[in-house]
Amino acid sequence: MQEISTENAPSSIGPYSQGIVTNDLIFVSGQGAADPETREVVSNDISEQTEQVFRNISAILTEADSSLDDVVKATVFVTDMDNYEAVNKVYAKHMSNPFPARSAVQVSDLPIDIGVEIEVIAERSR
Repeated sequence: MQEISTENAPSSIGPYSQGIVTNDLIFVSGQGAADPETREVVSNDISEQTEQVFRNISAILTEADSSLDDVVKATVFVTDMDNYEAVNKVYAKHMSNPFPARSAVQVSDLPIDIGVEIEVIAERSR
């Protein structure tokens, strides 16, 4: 098992790693809409938040020699299911066909004041 850590994504706010590689799989912890340098939420707009989430996920996958094209499973957490369509529009821009398996759930709260968090599992690029 190998820890993945990059300054190009926000550091963890608890006792967990940004990502872990085991065998040929990369497990990326849930990423929110925080800017890696300031750790501030980028916007109140859900589409802009989702874009930042994908920048953070992509940075971690890049550090692990992978990319969004290698994602096999995603879990999307939203605090308001009314934002589901807006999140999906951004999601579809970043994920390629065949799309990864995915779950999407509404949660009552997230660790920071954001509307979306996404975690992924990816294969290591070959």
